[in-house]
Amino acid sequence: MTLLHARKRRHVMACAFALAALAFGVFAHAQPVSGAEKMLAQERFTVVAPFPPGGPVDTLARWLADGLQKRYNQSAVVENLAGAAGNLGLDKVKRAKPDGHTLLVVPAGNLTINPTLMRNFPFQIEKDFAPVTMLAKAPNVLVAGPGVAVKNLKDVLALTQAKPNSLSYASPGVGSGLHLAGELFKQQTGADWLHVPYKGTGPALNDVLGGSVPLMFSNLPATLPYIRSGKLVALGVTDAVRTPVAADIPTLAEQGVSGVVVTSWYGLLAPSGTPPELLQQLAKDAADILSRPAVRDQLHAQGLTQATQSPDEFAAHIRQETLTWRRVIQSRHIEAD
Repeated sequence: MTLLHARKRRHVMACAFALAALAFGVFAHAQPVSGAEKMLAQERFTVVAPFPPGGPVDTLARWLADGLQKRYNQSAVVENLAGAAGNLGLDKVKRAKPDGHTLLVVPAGNLTINPTLMRNFPFQIEKDFAPVTMLAKAPNVLVAGPGVAVKNLKDVLALTQAKPNSLSYASPGVGSGLHLAGELFKQQTGADWLHVPYKGTGPALNDVLGGSVPLMFSNLPATLPYIRSGKLVALGVTDAVRTPVAADIPTLAEQGVSGVVVTSWYGLLAPSGTPPELLQQLAKDAADILSRPAVRDQLHAQGLTQATQSPDEFAAHIRQETLTWRRVIQSRHIEAD
């Protein structure tokens, strides 16, 4: 190699190293490691799911645990603590160290319905827990089975007026979110429907499909296959806007029934006293994890959509919904079984 060639080679390599260093510097500047991230990377994570494996709570907890493990290079385990209507899991997180490493994935009812519905409810949600973010939500839908000849919500309301006390609606149980959706609908419209409680969505849905009970408020994922096959008629979703999962189904509000916005949602909480910077970082992490294309597709396959909120927004949402259900439960004199 001539001296000239050697100099040229050293110059090219120096330029390459300089460009690489510049690129790394830009990348590092774009992705700073905050103090909150450093704190979260110090220990393993425990994500508590207060219900048995297999449902949406468990699924969301596992996606979150997997994402946190990859994000912070720390082990992350899901602990299913079923029992006492979810209160066992809540109690574990309430007593955990507030360092962002013990988290709770929980459905709306445990936070916004049970405090009013359950006698001697053992928690003060605002005092015992720190809201992180809403993770995902699924709209509910009012459906009619073959036991009633209607095509839309207008038909149902007309039948309600023409034949008082002739209609009933099924729910998974007294005090469930879907029972309260029905009571809120009755409160807003003056409908005199009879509530028929069951022990779970499956038995309730079977009787609606069989024609024993004409109407039902249900989670959209549970009923969508029957809506698509024509076995159930979708009368309206109980959300403020149409859902991308079934954009052809109108909202109740579009059809003149306002004030009945009832979604089934799932949230992420930490123990009270968790530093705000950790809550904000965890909210960002959860949003990043659930927005990944593969996870997003699986969410939609289950009828769920991502529902990102800041810790403050989520806290305000819990307070407002708790107030709404307190009014419904007290005004309708609903008591837990």
